[in-house]
Amino acid sequence: MITSGRWIAGIMVAAHAMLASAGTAAAEAAPPRITSLYDAFGATSAMQKDWGYSAFIEYRGKRILFDTGNNAEIFAHNVKAKNIDLTKLDFVVISHRHGDHTSGLNYLTTVNHDVTIFAPQENWGVFGGSVPGAFYRRNESLPAQMRYFGGNAPDTLRQGTPWPSAHFTWVAKHMEAAPGFHLIVLKGNWGVDLELMEVSLAIDTPEGIVLIVGCSHPTIEKVVAATFEAIPNKPIHLIIGGTHLLPASDEEITQIAASLHDTSKVEWIAPVHCTGEPAFVILQKFFGDHYLYAGLGSTVVAGQKVVAYEDSGAPAVARAMSHEERQRYQQLARAELAEEQPLLAAADARTGY
Repeated sequence: MITSGRWIAGIMVAAHAMLASAGTAAAEAAPPRITSLYDAFGATSAMQKDWGYSAFIEYRGKRILFDTGNNAEIFAHNVKAKNIDLTKLDFVVISHRHGDHTSGLNYLTTVNHDVTIFAPQENWGVFGGSVPGAFYRRNESLPAQMRYFGGNAPDTLRQGTPWPSAHFTWVAKHMEAAPGFHLIVLKGNWGVDLELMEVSLAIDTPEGIVLIVGCSHPTIEKVVAATFEAIPNKPIHLIIGGTHLLPASDEEITQIAASLHDTSKVEWIAPVHCTGEPAFVILQKFFGDHYLYAGLGSTVVAGQKVVAYEDSGAPAVARAMSHEERQRYQQLARAELAEEQPLLAAADARTGY
């Protein structure tokens, strides 16, 4: 015969199990949540603005970090301000090698050096790598002291990285980081760094694809086309991230906005980071109430209707930047463009554009 105490205890255990199961099911059914951890604009007082990008993604029980911003100390401050536990990440995606997306790795690897970090594969890139030892021509007639490795080169040459404790998984082609989480990799052949490889994250949801982009150096149109190819017969529900329209003319931006809205039928857009103020305005004209203001500290919930919430928790309104936001964004954007201009001129000279 079961005593009343044991019976009650059994009921409590079963009740806790049911609640845990219900909580897991609710998390699985909840739409993606994308929180901005690093950017140069946003209606927030608790977080520090800077040029760069980072986002924290929650979906289907997964916790994903996408990029890490431009400064490890600022990144750490912003992560703590949002109470995000980086020790509980499922994986990390680093979109590309530029410092305004990678510098926070210096903080991340101190708090979670075991997490898998997906990064684009490049020969002699900052994320490490390897090449066959036979990559260079030999001259057997030289004395040993004039030959690499004394004439006995290893089979493989390993490249170092600024983050030696990081566990990088190199992305060379489209792949799934987890079921429904697709990594789209393309060469960034538009802009200042023509050989750059960039990874975007495409999440397959019931409403369509949620596409997170770092800078869209390969052009946002090509990223969208590659996403359609990797995940056929699915519309793009939302694009969020940097679209690298900062140096583009109004005419170019208008053509790109039309391509996204009218041709690719992107339903919602939340442009941030390197998109640029003129592009914010033009994209908002094309997308209307399907344009989202998603600055630093905001969280975008990508359900059937996509909603953005400001750092305070209030619904974000697609609005013009405040005077303080505009001043800070313009200051940082000018500094970014000043660094890019000599490289742009060199790229134009090489390609004839």
